Amino acid sequence: MDALFSAINLSKTFKLKKRSRGLGSHQFVKAVDDITFDVGIGETFGIVGESGCGKTTTARMIMQLEKATSGQMIFQDVDMTTLKSKQIKNMRRHVQMIFQDPYSSLNPVKTIFYLVAEPLKIHKVYKSQSELKDKVRETLNIVGLPSTDDILAKRPDELSGGERQRVGIAKALVLDPEFIVADEPVSMLDASVRAGIVNLMLELKELKNLTYVFITHEFDVAYAICDRIAIMYAGSIIELASSDEIIHNPLHPYTKLLLDAVPPLRPDKDWGNNIAKGECAYYIQVPSGCKFQGRCSEINEACTGERLPLVEKSPGHFVACCNA
Repeated sequence: MDALFSAINLSKTFKLKKRSRGLGSHQFVKAVDDITFDVGIGETFGIVGESGCGKTTTARMIMQLEKATSGQMIFQDVDMTTLKSKQIKNMRRHVQMIFQDPYSSLNPVKTIFYLVAEPLKIHKVYKSQSELKDKVRETLNIVGLPSTDDILAKRPDELSGGERQRVGIAKALVLDPEFIVADEPVSMLDASVRAGIVNLMLELKELKNLTYVFITHEFDVAYAICDRIAIMYAGSIIELASSDEIIHNPLHPYTKLLLDAVPPLRPDKDWGNNIAKGECAYYIQVPSGCKFQGRCSEINEACTGERLPLVEKSPGHFVACCNA
């Protein structure tokens, strides 16, 4: 598989504010801690984990909205971490992002035409207004929205949540990028609308030959759209495999817990009993060994030793667990 994008030992550290001037030293949190993965051309690579695990920080680093503390991000043989401002602008013709919240990601005072045409204006793709409007209309039609003058003149608050997210997708697609980072694009939509957006993204992948990094905390959505899934916990990738392997043959105790937390169609009295204590850790002082050790029911002495690397247990199935 030829990689379009590679993250190599990628980390992001945030400095915490001191409680009082002159008291104590600065403390740091590793939101993303030394992760490595490849995204193949035409692949949908999923990142799944609970809130606070570092998924969105990873997405923002790929888009250069956050600067990586260390590591590399290779896109089309170029290390994105070394790019200057003008080079980052040029890069964004090829890499675009679909944001989680369609209510806050679109400027509420601008028209739909302005919002979708803005990337074209920034990159000076079209010189004439007629060409610009034709491209906007074409892109709106592709994402399933009418391109009438009435729609172009509307503002985001006149649209439903699903329609707003389609505008956000149109805004990401209008430059014809090869690589899309989708940060929980359906998590804030009604259940009745989600399937339509997921199906749209699958259709666009085929139509536009797109490659996705798809971030979510919902296994049903990840299973529907992703080719491979990385499970993220406390800034680290602890399991990585095909979507079928992750769903039907999970190896890491944390992955099993995430799957057990998905409500069945008809919950019985036993559902919900297998729950880990506490919430996703955010470490100022990272423990040695497995980061999940404080919540794991299968902990043993080996879990508290050296940090566990991802090990290939079967072809294409990697896990960082001494019990797997």
